[in-house]
Amino acid sequence: MITAPAPVATDPKLAARMAYMRVKYQKETAGYTKPALRGASQQLWDSKDHEVMLAGPAETGKTWAALHKLHHLMLTNAGAQGAIVRKSYSTMHGTVLQTYRRILGKDSKVHAFGGEKPEWFDYPNGSRVFVGGMDNPQKVLSSERDIIYVNQAEELALDDWETLTTRATGRGAVMPYTQIYGDCNPGRATHWILNRPSLRVLYSHHEDNPTLYDEAGNQTEQGRRTMAVLDALTGLRHKRLRLGLWVGAEGMVYEQWDRSFHVLDAATLRRLNLFTDDNELNRDAIKSVYATVDWGWTNPGVIHVYGIDGDGRAYLVHEVYQTGRLISWWVEQGVSLKARYGISRFFCDPAEPAFIRQFNDAGLNAQSAVNDIPPGIQAMQKRLVKQPDGRARFYVYAGALEERDPSLAEQHKPCGLVEEIDAYVWQQPKDGKSNKEEPLDKDNHALDTARYLCATLDVNIQPRTYSIKGRR
Repeated sequence: MITAPAPVATDPKLAARMAYMRVKYQKETAGYTKPALRGASQQLWDSKDHEVMLAGPAETGKTWAALHKLHHLMLTNAGAQGAIVRKSYSTMHGTVLQTYRRILGKDSKVHAFGGEKPEWFDYPNGSRVFVGGMDNPQKVLSSERDIIYVNQAEELALDDWETLTTRATGRGAVMPYTQIYGDCNPGRATHWILNRPSLRVLYSHHEDNPTLYDEAGNQTEQGRRTMAVLDALTGLRHKRLRLGLWVGAEGMVYEQWDRSFHVLDAATLRRLNLFTDDNELNRDAIKSVYATVDWGWTNPGVIHVYGIDGDGRAYLVHEVYQTGRLISWWVEQGVSLKARYGISRFFCDPAEPAFIRQFNDAGLNAQSAVNDIPPGIQAMQKRLVKQPDGRARFYVYAGALEERDPSLAEQHKPCGLVEEIDAYVWQQPKDGKSNKEEPLDKDNHALDTARYLCATLDVNIQPRTYSIKGRR
């Protein structure tokens, strides 16, 4: 039986009401039991530190443990205010919220407000869990919260985290302690998570996950399947997601890339007058809108939509990144995106001229992109460099990715440009000599799509065009 601690209430009517709600809710939630926890997951459950991070490789049960803690605290503290936060709200629905709904169960008395894309979850005892992203945090951060849980915290900038800490100070709290905690996969060794004195970092391991290892430390059948997927990863993703190492890529192609600098949230884009209040492009400030396309099937196909401002800076505002889609589906995406953003031209991978013709047949003004790799990479590198005015010439909107491809996510493969770029490296040196001419041709589909834009805009090579009638 869950025993809910009594919040302080000086008004007799309020105190009676809260007592009634506690008794009623104890009856409704009598079946809830604490999950089996080990190692760092158990430490997170027990921790009352104001700032805590559960860090470790993929599939150690970090998100599962973090959500169970949040659910337990909402059950046992009537009227508590919690929050689930990610860098971008659009990435929550097929990831952390899917796990949260599984924990709640089909017959849960916890109700979502907002349908399939909820804004909050209401508990019968008056507790509420808000849902939001740092790209549009108004509702999540509009007042104090008892508990804030940050999923994939490595995606946040330090400023994001510190903003969240100001919303869990204990002012007006229902719970006996307030806390902001998160889970994260490893990133660079210089990441702020490893260098924040007030943050307690707990390190999880695959053996902490009871679905992968039994209490004696033996792999389960699920563990053998999962670890085989992780063992098959290569390069930087193997080091981070399998081994749990905080490292950067050796021989990184885009050394100029800084996620905290080049990825902008909606609030920043509105402040720059590039987004309207409803997070659409401000066409008074955006002078041109282009799209770039990379074809795929087994590998992901990609469409990028870029807004170009009056100074020629490029902003990736929409990203479609999917496997197993027919050309007819991609044409439909192009038509929809053109209607939404007013795209004037589509620069496409020249490897499939027939697909480019189909885009043109649909009225999409498509042409072959410049696909010369070395000058294209150099053009993108130059755009990533911070200029004397303190700004770069290439940025990514944090909410650009339309939807994570579930098959790629299950295999822990990149889902979009931001997840590709850290691991994009040069070919291994040959005969002891450095090779910075040929990048490793792997997990670079969004990067190729971005390169098409930079090369087509900045490199003095004329792309081929394809008429609507199909003549070259």
